[in-house]
Amino acid sequence: MSSIKEYQANFEISEQEIEQARVLLRQVHEQTLDGIKAGKGPFCAAVYQQHKFILATSNSVVEEQCALNHAEMNAIRAACLHYKSFDLAPFELSLYINAEPCIMCLGGIMWSGIKQVFFSVPSSQVEEITGFDEGFKPHWFEEFARRKIKVCGGLEAELGRKVLRQYVAEKRPIYKPTR
Repeated sequence: MSSIKEYQANFEISEQEIEQARVLLRQVHEQTLDGIKAGKGPFCAAVYQQHKFILATSNSVVEEQCALNHAEMNAIRAACLHYKSFDLAPFELSLYINAEPCIMCLGGIMWSGIKQVFFSVPSSQVEEITGFDEGFKPHWFEEFARRKIKVCGGLEAELGRKVLRQYVAEKRPIYKPTR
């Protein structure tokens, strides 16, 4: 591992936790590729309860013709059904995502009770590679910290960028509203 800090976090995180997050994010990138092959969008979110895999969902915006069906929103919906609760806080869940959440997904995460978020590719790079509009998100790391939601991002970003570039190279749909 390099000595350069390649991630950003709003909490103190150990090297062991970083390595565990890297392992899980590599799995998310594999799930993202599987989803793309199945006709899904280039984003995947996985829910874990204390490092135990619970579920993973892909972005299904185009497939299901619904702008709300981002991977994170699908994962939150599936977790609520799994736990039969609108409040996921008691379950101490972590969300692992191949890219930084957009503005809509940040709201969903905040209101769901998810306790930790780990992501790979920062929004600025997602926008640069794909053209997706990630939305206006000022100081969200700090706002999540204020709400006791831990965030760590930028892990396994090169692998994530590779997946996004592949999606674009295959001329898959870039979904965004016309303005």
